[in-house]
Amino acid sequence: MSRYLNGYRVRQARDIHEAIESLSFSPNQLARSLKSGSSRTIGVLVPDISNPFFADVVKGVESVMRADEYSLLLCNTDENVERERAIVRTLLRKQVDAILMAPATEWSDAPLLLRERRVPLVLIDRQIDAAAFDVVLVDNVNGAAQAAEYLVSLGHERIALIAGPLDTTPGRERHDGFVQGLRSAGRDLDEHYLQVSDFREDGGYQAALRLLAVRPAPTALFASNNLMSIGALRAIHNLGIRIPQEMSFVGFDDLALAELTSPPLTVITRPSTEQGVLAMRLLRSRMEETADVSPRRIVLETRLAVRGSCAPPPPEQGATDRSPAEIAGSDGPLAAASTGLRPAVMVD
Repeated sequence: MSRYLNGYRVRQARDIHEAIESLSFSPNQLARSLKSGSSRTIGVLVPDISNPFFADVVKGVESVMRADEYSLLLCNTDENVERERAIVRTLLRKQVDAILMAPATEWSDAPLLLRERRVPLVLIDRQIDAAAFDVVLVDNVNGAAQAAEYLVSLGHERIALIAGPLDTTPGRERHDGFVQGLRSAGRDLDEHYLQVSDFREDGGYQAALRLLAVRPAPTALFASNNLMSIGALRAIHNLGIRIPQEMSFVGFDDLALAELTSPPLTVITRPSTEQGVLAMRLLRSRMEETADVSPRRIVLETRLAVRGSCAPPPPEQGATDRSPAEIAGSDGPLAAASTGLRPAVMVD
């Protein structure tokens, strides 16, 4: 029976199958892992499980794992290096076969620990400076540059940036790409129009409040990820600033309702699910290799999706009777969940 359960062709296979069905037999996976040295489990570490981007990535990973009959252990590091290190040690005790990881920062040491233990590893969306690993990225620099160049082409001069943490690959590359895009279009980023935040919704909200308090106020804003976009849009909405009449807006990463808001959001899009598929295929290849192979780096394209949230700057910057300081603590429970834009279709 053991040969049959392990996929070998055996005599009386039909009889064995019928016996298994009649007895509702299932193999003891722990015993099998102890014997084979394989747990048939992959660990997946993401910095923020609430981020829709990582949900799409995991969907792509799972689609490949399902065909290979592997189980997935999904772990949230909460953008914390110490928590990331503790989770990796736990996964090592559980004897996972391999790990996919989006490191919390570019100086994370957890990938080095996995290399020491010779655990197959592929990085997703982020890389580390300390050593080279297999990694699947997107072209953050070009994507952010496209956003900057587009806003300049509309005539904007006072352009604000909400950047992600600069010790992460997407935070640093999108900041640098946006600055490069402005320069190639004949503009420089005024430091008064820059806020570095944390890739979270409240971080985007607070950063936008600070930027909108600057005088003269910016006429365009770029938010470097989807959750910060939601927070920034909420701040813009609470201040009574109209998009795109008084403020043009571009976000990095699409949102599920971006095309259903009024106006639809202009964003930098990327193939999130494909990132997960390619990362898992790369990991599977790494698991099957017996000889050392040089680290492989895959970079997917990004694209500017022009919709309705951008327009030429107004003759005079729109004003509001309420200052950012006045509205900072006045959100109700509904405002906290709002994207800041009116839905195109209302359903009672």
